[in-house]
Amino acid sequence: MIEIKAKLLRADSAIYATGECVECLIEFTHKVFAEEHSKPSERNANNANLENLAWASVQLHCYRKTSFNTPSADKSTELAELIGRTALDAVTQAPGELIVTTKPKILFCDLKLQPGETKMYFFNEMVPRDGPPTYRGHDIRYFYKITIATQRVKSKVQMLTVPIRVLPIPMIARPDELPVTVETNEELAPTNPFLEKREISELEISWHHLKNVTARRAPKFYRISNKRGFVARFCLFKPAYKLGEDIVGSLDFANCQVRCVQFSVKLQQQELPIRPQPEQTQVPTGDDVSSLNSFDMASIASGIAVDNMHKSETSGSARNKDEPVPTGKLSTISTSHQVCYATLQTQVVVPIPLHVTPTFRTDLVDVKWRLHFEFVTSVMMDFGTPNPVSGELKAPAELPVETMVWNLPVTIYTANPLQIYAPSQTYNLLIK
Repeated sequence: MIEIKAKLLRADSAIYATGECVECLIEFTHKVFAEEHSKPSERNANNANLENLAWASVQLHCYRKTSFNTPSADKSTELAELIGRTALDAVTQAPGELIVTTKPKILFCDLKLQPGETKMYFFNEMVPRDGPPTYRGHDIRYFYKITIATQRVKSKVQMLTVPIRVLPIPMIARPDELPVTVETNEELAPTNPFLEKREISELEISWHHLKNVTARRAPKFYRISNKRGFVARFCLFKPAYKLGEDIVGSLDFANCQVRCVQFSVKLQQQELPIRPQPEQTQVPTGDDVSSLNSFDMASIASGIAVDNMHKSETSGSARNKDEPVPTGKLSTISTSHQVCYATLQTQVVVPIPLHVTPTFRTDLVDVKWRLHFEFVTSVMMDFGTPNPVSGELKAPAELPVETMVWNLPVTIYTANPLQIYAPSQTYNLLIK
């Protein structure tokens, strides 16, 4: 009996970012039973107890499970070539559609293990930068697995999978800024002639760029009103956040024309499907280029233009009832609720959990985030009566109210995987 054990070197967090290196230790052990220990002479004299493994390989795969109709003709040729070059058929044994795969790394060939002997191997692989993140949505799922495959002589292929979570890192918008950043870091570093110059990788530049984007404070003010007048003014201190942060804003009800009785703020994840565009048979030239930049009547009639133009509703009045609602599935992650009838100013704090997926976009889905506000308003100011000089102010028995909604898009980026505690366990497989 052979036991295969796999353990990630990053024990505190089995989470990696695109572009990071995944490191894993793999052990192959020839398990022995108790009766075999009692006969050491026979075990040494006879080599029949040797376990022989023909080969073992390791790969990193990204799978996709979706309910969308996806054309598989573009990937079939590429995957067929990968299958023909290796004995591991990961496509037929996969729980979903294989979209990203790395080159297989051969651990050994013709391995012979004595009873009780253990062989340990080290595996490392870079997570592709252009791959999708780990995502579990309504209509589509992306997940990564390290596939360890081995085969005993004259036996079938056995596979051990180690799941990992992958977070997206935005690509550098301007690659020409890379040498400028390197020179800036060298100028700020202490001058020491004995220190060797270290080349800064693109991943470090991406982390530096991400830190600057999420740390930049740029307050924006939004005037919220409905058909009856001004309701409140909302201030959002920054538009970009990281996983684990709190979305902090303020609501100012001073000089309002409509009294806000209570409100709720929901952090929602929006999953928008992307329809594949038809391929152009002719290359546009001249005036045809300008016509492709705008939506034609055929695309508007088919609904393609509506899917590509996502407008956030700024109020729940009657003027927005006839507008088309953006397609997609919504998931409410966190909610904040307050009663604010006589409040002049209040704060809004919405936490961002660490287990959610940041903003990303692939060829099939566009995942966005937004703040969904629901205001309960009333035209009755100060309960309809002025404040008494003496005595108590009594609330009326009935209060006429109206409900309005407002959506504000926000951008959520990934956090450092080392800051997310997700301990990895040991995965094993017994081959009898």
